[in-house]
Amino acid sequence: MPALKDEAAKKEPPNCDNCRMEIKTPSVVALTWTLKDTLGEVLDTLDEPVEFFIGGNDLLPKIEEALQGHEKGAKVDLHLEPEDAFGDFNEELLFLEPLALFPPGLEPGLTIEGTALPEGCHPDAPRNVLYTVTEIYPEHVVLDANHPLSGIALRLHLKVESVRERPRPKWATAAAARDFSKSRWGMRAA
Repeated sequence: MPALKDEAAKKEPPNCDNCRMEIKTPSVVALTWTLKDTLGEVLDTLDEPVEFFIGGNDLLPKIEEALQGHEKGAKVDLHLEPEDAFGDFNEELLFLEPLALFPPGLEPGLTIEGTALPEGCHPDAPRNVLYTVTEIYPEHVVLDANHPLSGIALRLHLKVESVRERPRPKWATAAAARDFSKSRWGMRAA
């Protein structure tokens, strides 16, 4: 009987706060961070740990790459150029639309889903993106489909708060799936 118990123990992932585990693909890592531009302006702060699935498109590839091999307590500083973060600013994703097409109350900073663009908007405006109203003129509105951080080099200070094995497949456990997109900017590539 002891042999069966030993075999079962080998198959179960460790469940302790003091276990040392390196970040690898696949695993789940809880992070806190401060995101700044290259001038030092804070763009986002994640003070409470949020879990991300390493190997599952939750984080930008360069962030996942930099985290590999680190353990709980590690601090990682990254400099991300636009091509490694949210891409270069693309002027072709700016659209000048007639203000009359939009309901009253439109303000700069408002976001609009591409699928909700009113009839009559530019036919080349992608419908699978999120637009930000950047400027309003007496007769027109400027819609920007670029990610808010596109074209910006970023500095990211990360702290690894915990590391654990990936969750078991849904069919193998009753645990509910987690939503890993808690960050204000959703650290996925655009």
